[in-house]
Amino acid sequence: MYTKEVMKHFTHPKNVGEIENSDAKVTEGSLACGDMINLYLKVNPKTLVIEDIKFKSYGCAANIATTSVMTELAKGKTLDKAKRIEFKDVTKALGGLPPMKIHCSVLAIDALKAAIRNYEEKHGLAKPEELSVSILRSRLRHVMDPVHGKDIVTLKIVQNVKLENGVVKLLLEISKDNESYNHIIHEIDEKIAYIPGVKKVEKEFI
Repeated sequence: MYTKEVMKHFTHPKNVGEIENSDAKVTEGSLACGDMINLYLKVNPKTLVIEDIKFKSYGCAANIATTSVMTELAKGKTLDKAKRIEFKDVTKALGGLPPMKIHCSVLAIDALKAAIRNYEEKHGLAKPEELSVSILRSRLRHVMDPVHGKDIVTLKIVQNVKLENGVVKLLLEISKDNESYNHIIHEIDEKIAYIPGVKKVEKEFI
């Protein structure tokens, strides 16, 4: 079912782990869907070269293998060159994937592009896009509750999203006693506070 290259990256994946004080960190996928990736970047601020990239994967052999290959393809490249890596490049590097596992290579590339976007937004390098509630909700769908393995929009932790003159107003249903509270609040800021055009993120709790 899997090529030798897939099995090699599954049994001995490259760049596994976390980067302390990483320049960008994202979570893509969902445990509820079966596959999830935490991706970390360390970027040279002068050359914009990805000097280090690591990941933690929660999923099948194809998920681990595709993410391992993606990190190898991205490491040492500038952000602009890394953006050009496509899921087909990952699949090709692995000698192919079963049709039902192609989505794993797509997820790996989605994580890479999200991490690059996260870095660019934090450092004022991102191209402005028309800010809207739908964009904010889309970003919030990438904030995962680690206990339930689902995003905070699906879980209805996000009750309402408003946008007024660059100020994002969130109505959240979560208690400070919730064991995921600190993680979720941090991830909300990571996902939306740096979007060009966002001046402030206000949170109201019920």
